[in-house]
Amino acid sequence: MGKFIYEGGVRNEFEDRLLAHLQVVVGNKLRRGEPFYFVWKDDISTGGGRTSVWVHPRANIVFKFNGGRPPALNRAWLEALMSTANSPTGLYVVPEPADETVAPESYA
Repeated sequence: MGKFIYEGGVRNEFEDRLLAHLQVVVGNKLRRGEPFYFVWKDDISTGGGRTSVWVHPRANIVFKFNGGRPPALNRAWLEALMSTANSPTGLYVVPEPADETVAPESYA
């Protein structure tokens, strides 16, 4: 499990594979200067509910991976996540579609 840490306080754990995909989507949005909401459901062990953060180009964001090797990326999943990030509700996790993997460094 990796960690997404926002502004030094808000944090959530995501599987490394998902976190790698989120990193690409967040990076692409911010590179374009496009702020957006990032929303996730909180684990029941932390009280449940959901968290929403406003991600903007000056935000302090850390993607902390548990594993040392970057996973292959699924282009279809990146596109699905980017589609949610471009919506009024903002980025949220969707299930991974059929595998269309690309090398981690080729989709930045």
